[in-house]
Parts: sequence; C-alpha cells; structure tokens
Amino acid sequence: MSKILVVEDDLALSAGLCFELDMSGYLTVAAYTGKKARQLLLTDPFELVLLDVNLPDESGFELCREIKRKQPKLPVIFLTANDLEEDVLDGFDLGAEDYITKPFNVRILKRRMEVALRRRGGGGKEEKFDDGFLCLNLESLSAVRNGEKLTITPNEYKILRLLLAGEGSIVTRQVLLSRLWDCDGNYIDDHTLTVTMNRLRAKIEDADHSYIRTVRGMGYIWMGAGL
Repeated sequence: MSKILVVEDDLALSAGLCFELDMSGYLTVAAYTGKKARQLLLTDPFELVLLDVNLPDESGFELCREIKRKQPKLPVIFLTANDLEEDVLDGFDLGAEDYITKPFNVRILKRRMEVALRRRGGGGKEEKFDDGFLCLNLESLSAVRNGEKLTITPNEYKILRLLLAGEGSIVTRQVLLSRLWDCDGNYIDDHTLTVTMNRLRAKIEDADHSYIRTVRGMGYIWMGAGL
C-alpha cells in the first residue's frame, strides 16, 4: 500500500480527497500546514506528496524545495488553484512530478499518481489478507469469512486498512478518530468508534478466529488469527 501525504488547508477538500484515495487502496495522512507536513515527513515514510501551493503558514513552493532537497526521490504533485503559466513552470522547476489545477477530476489525479509511483517504484501492489478463514481484498473492497461474503462499510474498510498497515503495532484511537468520518463528512466521536470496531469484529471474527487485539486505553493491534 502506498502511503500518501496530503498537504491541503481546505478541510472539506482534504477529507474528501483522503476518503477517495483511501477507498482506492492508498493510505493517506493529512496535513493542513507546512509545519505539520514537515513534522510528518521527519517521522513517517511516504511514497508521494500531494501539495497545495497556498498554505496558511508558507508557500507550497518552499515546502517542495525543502522536500526535494532532503528526499529528492519522493514524488510531489501540486494541487492548486494557481493556474498561471509562471506558477506551473515554477512547480516543475522545483522538481515536482506533476502540476494539477483546481477543480480537478479525481480519476485523472489517481492515474497521474499511478504514473508517478511507477516511476518511483512504489505503486501497483494489491493489498490482501487470506488465512483460509478470512479473506480481505482492500483494493477490490471485498471480504469473505468462511466462504460467506461480508458487507463491510467504508469506515470499517478504513479501519482494516489502518490496522493491516500497522500490523503488530498499536494503532491509537486518536489516529483512528482523525481518519474516520460519517456520511455527512463529520468526524466520528469516541463512542461511535467503539461501536464501529465492535461491529467489525463481530463480522470478521468468531470463537476460534481473532484478528484484532484491544490495548485498553490506547488502541488496537492487528495480530492475525490465533490470539
């Protein structure tokens, strides 16, 4: 799974874009300022950065310059309302792989992301889990338990994607809460997360097959079967 940093200060656009990309098999992390993006780049490995030019605390051009200086092989795609020829040329001169102006077509964006990831050698992997009892395919959004097809909600798929990506490590409730939202685009609360997690576990687990371990007061760990 390719991990994407989305640097966009429009919260609604950021949430919608992260949702679309997560449902397409990517793992997204959102940053709303250049400062936050820098912090994430220091601690997390990313395969691609989607970057707005007009950030509240600095220019995306300056952030791109720093990214390319420190991680020259990390692809950057600008997503911006700045459509002047000079701005587009500046973006490419800084080393960006692509420059896409708003409003944009998400399908076209994803295709351009695939191209950038193939050049880097980080895309094209299909994410699956299959132990003979539970079969998950997070690319095609399908889930089968003991031969029976399951109905999994978008937020449940998002939880599965986050847990599988961090297999063996704690995924905190804070991280999960920051990545989940309801059908109206509102972030869910702590109680709703607990209910959603319990429903997901009831769907994928039984008395002989446990996949998710609760770490009380902290979060959850994907451990696979046989806990």
